[in-house]
Amino acid sequence: MNIEITPEELSQILQAKSNTIILDIRAKENYMNGHIAGAANAVCNSMQQKQIIMSKLPPSMKIILVDEDGTEAKQNATMMARFGFDAHYLKDGIKSWQGETIKSTQDTIISGDNLWDSIKKDNNVFLLDVREPSEFAEFKIPGAVNIPLSQLFMPGSQTHLPKDKKIVTICSHGNRSMVATFALAQNGLESTSLVGGMSLWNQVLSAITLKENDTTIIQVEKIGKGCLSHIIGSNGEAVVIDPTYPPSKYIEFAQKEGLKITCVIDTHQHADHVSAAKDLSQMTGAKLYLSKLEEYKLESQQTVDGDTISFGSKQLKAIHTPGHTPGSMSFVLNDKYVFSGDILFVEGIGRPDLRDQAEEFAAKLYDTLHNKLLKFGDDVKIFPTHHGEGVIPTKDGIFYTTVQNAKKLPLLDLGQAEFVSKVVSITTPRPMNYSMIIKINKGVIPVPPMQIPDLEMGPNRCSIRM
Repeated sequence: MNIEITPEELSQILQAKSNTIILDIRAKENYMNGHIAGAANAVCNSMQQKQIIMSKLPPSMKIILVDEDGTEAKQNATMMARFGFDAHYLKDGIKSWQGETIKSTQDTIISGDNLWDSIKKDNNVFLLDVREPSEFAEFKIPGAVNIPLSQLFMPGSQTHLPKDKKIVTICSHGNRSMVATFALAQNGLESTSLVGGMSLWNQVLSAITLKENDTTIIQVEKIGKGCLSHIIGSNGEAVVIDPTYPPSKYIEFAQKEGLKITCVIDTHQHADHVSAAKDLSQMTGAKLYLSKLEEYKLESQQTVDGDTISFGSKQLKAIHTPGHTPGSMSFVLNDKYVFSGDILFVEGIGRPDLRDQAEEFAAKLYDTLHNKLLKFGDDVKIFPTHHGEGVIPTKDGIFYTTVQNAKKLPLLDLGQAEFVSKVVSITTPRPMNYSMIIKINKGVIPVPPMQIPDLEMGPNRCSIRM
């Protein structure tokens, strides 16, 4: 079988606009400096990645590989042909090409942090999610448009895609999205693939600082999941409540405000994300505080109701607030700020069913809400550990509510018996991998950091929202 394509033959293929994918496998910089029109950059650094990419390519399409001199392209085309692809390579590579070349104006890949910066700055970004509709419905970046990869190669599927925006392709791990850039390049549409897909999007952390009088509160949001952590500063020292991965970001955020982390707290054993509390305390030498009532298997300062945690010139007071978990603790600062963990959110209340004792926990949840948290003054600010999709932050960009607003939430006007009956009857899908995540956070089983993004894939699902 002849897999060699001459420059003249490639010119004829381009003119005929046949069903062909041209993959330029040169280094990204060389590709961006000049490539054949319609070619997409496809640098695969491992055999595993090559096999994954090949499994997503339509086997019926003609594939032409381009490199510098034809050597590497020939080897890869030969391998692909053995796998049953109609694969070819450009004879003598790009140096033999006498036709027009074009320069790329945007990178072929983008990190989650850079994508978030672009979204925040409204940099004219179009998010194209190429997963299957069932995946997209489960978990997505707000504003993304779904066209499955299987449809993207079909004629007419790209008709409505914008030509005046920066297209970012998205999938679960960055493989299908890379193939999507190939499909778009066929029609002259430049696009960028999100590195690591939704898995690594879950690991993007963003921080916003709220300063009121002598109080500094840095709210850290895990963008992909809506998880919220808080760094509270006083006189150069800081407490971190409910940190998520990667823990190094908390050190960075604290240092920007001139703070040294001296205490790390988890309000409870989380079910939707892996806690970074232990790792952050080890990295910083900070004391680790965990609820004595949560049966942790980790060495820590064990916290009970009424305990105080000192930092700088301030103190946090612990309040036992069961209902989501049996040993959940909330923390109060200056009787003005309450860090409520997963008990009370901006948009709803914590769910009581993740430990399979829904009725018992719902009764405790009612007591916690009405006899503890909602007993604070109306102006007291409540900072939760999550927010749901579609929840809007304050004008400061911070997610919090007040006791006055929390009292208006659905279900909180019911008596205890009716509250318990209603809450227990609400069926909400559980967080993905929640039972394993609970064991990890309890300290029963270890987890390699590289596995955390996949374990955390999906929405947080720790609240009840009517």
